[in-house]
Amino acid sequence: MSLKGKKIGFGITGSHCTYAAVFPQIEKLVEMGAEVVPVVSYTVQSTDTKFGKADDHMERIESITGRKPITTIVDAEPLGPAEPLDCMVLAPLTGNSMSRLANAITDSPVLMAAKATIRNGNPVVIGISTNDALGLNGVNLMRLMSTKLMYFVPYGQDDPIKKPNSLVSDMTKIPETIEHALEFKQIQPVIIER
Repeated sequence: MSLKGKKIGFGITGSHCTYAAVFPQIEKLVEMGAEVVPVVSYTVQSTDTKFGKADDHMERIESITGRKPITTIVDAEPLGPAEPLDCMVLAPLTGNSMSRLANAITDSPVLMAAKATIRNGNPVVIGISTNDALGLNGVNLMRLMSTKLMYFVPYGQDDPIKKPNSLVSDMTKIPETIEHALEFKQIQPVIIER
């Protein structure tokens, strides 16, 4: 399936170490002809880390997509009835945001955009990056995996020895996962060796 002309929301949460893997995939979606609508969590907007400054990340997202990122819940809400998306991507999705999504808590622009997309009956693609997916957050991961309209970018343990509870998606598979999700199919295999 071609992504040309598809309106793809792209929600980014605070797994700062994963941005280097995610930003090239946003570029790829744009190159494929998708209209990418960026949505960022409050953490993305305001947190400087060893992986870069918040302002620099915001500028890069705008530069790649040609659009200012959506930064408030109020501005994300119209992605429901007024400006529907064909698909919403959440990548990287932290364990913190994953737990909120799994429990229907809408306290960030990214989660509002996901909720708005689900309300329209359209797919949400999830690229996880969390240190506790095989720990306390395991129940939330499984809840989302069994939820209608949720499709996962294939994931695996990124460091089973030093971080045995950590799972991270292979972000290079975001475009392919979107293509499957637009046909309401889960790309397989979903659990991979990293």
